[in-house]
Amino acid sequence: MPANKTYETQRLLFRPTNTEDASFILALLNTPKWLKYIGNRQLNTVADAEAYIKNKMYPQLERLGFANNTIIRKSDNIKIGTCGLYDREGLDGIDIGFAFLPQYEKQGYAFEASNKLKDVAINEFGITKISGITTKDNTSSHKLLEKLGLKLMGPISLPNDDEELLLFELKIH
Repeated sequence: MPANKTYETQRLLFRPTNTEDASFILALLNTPKWLKYIGNRQLNTVADAEAYIKNKMYPQLERLGFANNTIIRKSDNIKIGTCGLYDREGLDGIDIGFAFLPQYEKQGYAFEASNKLKDVAINEFGITKISGITTKDNTSSHKLLEKLGLKLMGPISLPNDDEELLLFELKIH
């Protein structure tokens, strides 16, 4: 497994997602909002989730030092969501993304984690452009990206994806 760098906020701890998170990733990637707004990753078993982590998350983490993080609530050590920085084909800038289990939405966790990760991206990794992509109807994500300081740039289409998405950006000088 790649380097295991951890970060924390007042309420949250996060670290790179690893194969021990496979059951959690299986549950998260099959929630109704994930399926609606992000897409079906065809994960049906814990083994599928382990393979997804190894094949989709580890390579970027090894290459760039950052990728998907599992978000853990400090008060009870429960895995509640993910937040990460992603190098996406067809996107200029590093994409910041987030997803939480339904019972942990609307409690400020996504902003808390994303805001910390934005600071890490800028101050630790020297990233000068942070992007956010989302479906046109995902208004919760639009609001969070704007709260993080990203500005709506307009529609974008990524390679191998038929759906037109909205692109948000933050340029750091």
